[in-house]
Amino acid sequence: MTVECTRLASGLTVVTETMPHLESVALGVWVKSGSRDETGDEHGIAHLLEHMAFKGTKRRSARQIAEEIENVGGELNAATSTETTSYYARVLKENVPLAVDMLADILTESVFDDEELIREKHVILQEIGASVDTPDDVVFDRFAETAFRNQTLGRSILGTPETVESFSSDQIRAYMARNYTTERMFVVAAGAVDHDAFVREVETRFAGLARGAATVAPSVAPAIYTGGDARESRDLMDTQLLIGFEGRAYHMRDFYCSQILANILGGGMSSRLFQEVREFRGLCYSVYAFHWGFSDTGIFGIHAATGGDNLPELVPVLLQELHKASEHIETQEIDRSRAQIRAQLLMGQESPAARAGQIARQMMLYGRPISNGELMERLEGITIDRLTDLAGRLFFTGKPTVSAIGPVERLASLEEIVAGLGQSGKKSLRAAS
Repeated sequence: MTVECTRLASGLTVVTETMPHLESVALGVWVKSGSRDETGDEHGIAHLLEHMAFKGTKRRSARQIAEEIENVGGELNAATSTETTSYYARVLKENVPLAVDMLADILTESVFDDEELIREKHVILQEIGASVDTPDDVVFDRFAETAFRNQTLGRSILGTPETVESFSSDQIRAYMARNYTTERMFVVAAGAVDHDAFVREVETRFAGLARGAATVAPSVAPAIYTGGDARESRDLMDTQLLIGFEGRAYHMRDFYCSQILANILGGGMSSRLFQEVREFRGLCYSVYAFHWGFSDTGIFGIHAATGGDNLPELVPVLLQELHKASEHIETQEIDRSRAQIRAQLLMGQESPAARAGQIARQMMLYGRPISNGELMERLEGITIDRLTDLAGRLFFTGKPTVSAIGPVERLASLEEIVAGLGQSGKKSLRAAS
């Protein structure tokens, strides 16, 4: 498999990885712009734009967009995140020109019809309503809002009913003109694709893209982690609980170390949290750790789902495991985590869609594809001392973020959790165990 990269005169970057044993191609356009690039009165517009891109162009109606790709057995979809938006397709190799044409059409010739806009707003309002009714969605939304209070990074990608209802076609066009420019867009394909032929298609079809760098929205400022407490009492069978800390940005030295630490703590059935909290003590039915990286910050979290009566015992055990991670980690735990990450990496490369997404993320973050060897070399440099030192700095030097929904009456207060993370709390936790 070979990765090739071409930067067009327009500033648009085209990247392919040829996988000759396949009959299909996964391709897409990744935009280095998401909900974080919205201004104060644009909350939810990035996600709305992603929906509206499929609702008709100067050459195709919404129905024609759906029918043309499915007439050849292909798929077309999109996704919005805090810092990126992607539009992607999966087709047989002979239909790559059609897929490129359709992607270019929706990103350069969308009409944003007012009647379609009304209908799509209604769809998104239903989506917002469904998320409010889903506790494990709500708890993560509150978690982000609390960790990055009053910042676009902490806002829900969906927006609010009020903001979504307020948007006009002109506002969508203005957001798109400001952010969807060649310097921030990457066209990537993986599978049975010929690089030179693909570049020619992209260069022709995407000639209408706005050139140059994006204009940064006034609201996009360096992220400031705030931490805090957000809990909501609901009459539910279980409590959804998150405890988190400021993490590390993609470019920071500790980023991969944070990924390994999250894996050791709660990355699978062999992880510390799963074994101690779920298997040995039976305090919850789900528990795991995660680390999300962003361009200038990150968030490290632990999620647990449990009955409300278990909270008084569960929280001290979680805090105790954080203290243990800052004191001692086994070499075999690091080796197992590296093996898991390596396996996930290699298995993902067997899927052209996963591989295209991985290449796109690397281009947006680092400006170049990262080889497997380089990734593994970074992981090999992670030692026991680095992990325990990082755990000490992550968990015990800043304000935690707590988010919970359900029967939360027996959940420890934020002050009690902070105390449990301190040296005195460490001693009392040891005594209790």
